[in-house]
Amino acid sequence: MTSLWRAVRGRSEARSISTIEDYAAALQESLGYHGWSPLGFTQTQPGQAAEKAPTDLVGYAQMFATNPVIWACMVARMAVFSAPRFQWQRLNNGQPSETFGTSDLAPLERPWLGGTTQDLLNRMIQDADLAGNSYWTLFNGEMVRLRPDWVQIVLERRMHPHGGHLGWTRYGYLYQEPGCDPVFLWPEEVAHFAPTPDPLATFRGMSWLTPVIRETQADNMMAAHKKKFMENAATPNMVVRLAREVTPDAFAKFKDKMEASHRGVENAYKTLYLGGGADVTVVGRDFQQLDFSKTQGAGETRIAAAGGVPPIIVGLSEGLQAATYSNYGQARRRFADGTIHPLWQNAAGSLEHLVAPPDGLGQAVRLWYDANGVPFLREDRKDAAEIQGIQSRTIRALVDAGYTPESIQRAVRSEDWALLVHTGMFSVQLQKPGSGSGAPAADPPTPEEGA
Repeated sequence: MTSLWRAVRGRSEARSISTIEDYAAALQESLGYHGWSPLGFTQTQPGQAAEKAPTDLVGYAQMFATNPVIWACMVARMAVFSAPRFQWQRLNNGQPSETFGTSDLAPLERPWLGGTTQDLLNRMIQDADLAGNSYWTLFNGEMVRLRPDWVQIVLERRMHPHGGHLGWTRYGYLYQEPGCDPVFLWPEEVAHFAPTPDPLATFRGMSWLTPVIRETQADNMMAAHKKKFMENAATPNMVVRLAREVTPDAFAKFKDKMEASHRGVENAYKTLYLGGGADVTVVGRDFQQLDFSKTQGAGETRIAAAGGVPPIIVGLSEGLQAATYSNYGQARRRFADGTIHPLWQNAAGSLEHLVAPPDGLGQAVRLWYDANGVPFLREDRKDAAEIQGIQSRTIRALVDAGYTPESIQRAVRSEDWALLVHTGMFSVQLQKPGSGSGAPAADPPTPEEGA
């Protein structure tokens, strides 16, 4: 292992491993693994050298295209997540302050020819929802999407100074399209958006659809049940009895005529006429007896909960049963505060190193999101205005009480009254009778000064 670690330790000064093939060869030679694929990082035994790309993206994409509940939840997430703009946010003494834009944000505002920030964010959240990960790199001034199931995260062991291994570090990313040569990218060249960490991986994310696969299957079976119900009859099933004397040929003719006249949704609810000796018995339960809507609604709610989307937001049945303006407002606040804002913060942090900060600012700014123009949050803007009104009245009262304006701003912003600093000056209302204004009187001018 010595030759490999000499190579990776020298990465900060000079990267002696210039290609992924060099890294794969060194790793395979040092660790003694054989029989790998040409990528060299497909084994999943303890001591793995890469976190494999997810193989379930295609299946999850089919779920998105065929399941209306998943479609509604993902589209709701996309609609709100893609609405803000990216801005620089100034940091004053570590505290977030004003936001502003510069031309350095052009790759995020026009990520590709004809693309917008909304297109970029739509793709990011869609990849994260389906694969748990979204990968982007900046190439020739354009943001390039790396399909998640074609990306592997290349790892290297972290060596403790006193000996032994101490977990893994991220060495880079390996991207390979089918039938093409692999492309290796360093960590600083890739924006990796993984909002939900995979508990069995170090850096890879996990799709929120993973825990609800069974619920999705059950919801699909419910839809198939409704389809079969409509195709076969107006009730789940029927048994038709004929007299023993009926010959097989007569029975076959009766069956054909019965199905031709009464099978299928177009024949539902027709009056059924039977000849002598025929008896019809309904077997099974109809939808009302099965409590179908409640059974299906419970599964829909569990899917929506996994996606962090309140059912009332996407119009699911269980959410609409309690639909009032007040309930919708509470659900909207839960969706915005508990789901969307954390995703925005994660996305801004993931993309930050792909765009250069304004000259001379460096650590004094960070990439942030501007949600002022998001229609979904207009009621939040009203609440924010009310909070600012309360804060402004507090500032006015503290200024009148004699505290310094600078300390008042720090105290109100951090909600720490210990930061208040008094000027020593008091208002007239706080002075003792006959003590004057509280400020020391000035000496009378001398005759020379008066002259």
